[in-house]
Amino acid sequence: MEQNRTSTGLRQNVAAMLCYAGGWATGIIFLLLEHENLTIRFHAMQSILSAGFIHLVSVVGGFLLSLTPLDKSNAITFSWVVFSIGVISWIVLMVLAYRGSRYKIPLFGDLAEKMAEGRPQPPRK
Repeated sequence: MEQNRTSTGLRQNVAAMLCYAGGWATGIIFLLLEHENLTIRFHAMQSILSAGFIHLVSVVGGFLLSLTPLDKSNAITFSWVVFSIGVISWIVLMVLAYRGSRYKIPLFGDLAEKMAEGRPQPPRK
């Protein structure tokens, strides 16, 4: 199998970057479309895990903080901090993926790698 070959017909670095472009949604799309290239599958799975986690923390954390008797600005501040971290990591991951780096996010990188490799490959014709 050629190293840069992808099921989508895109160049590997472009497909890797696009895995992160729409957060967990594009991660799911590329995970479903890509059958051959483990690098793309890794980036897709890491996108799903990291963006999904940021989304979940932002929504649940903001909701829980809004229920507290504290000033409601705490919930807004929390959501903005999480959102800012998410945007910065999103941009960094897209740039690194486009440059061909297989950067593993702490907590999610190893899991994404194992999950990406765990799918059986389709038979070759």
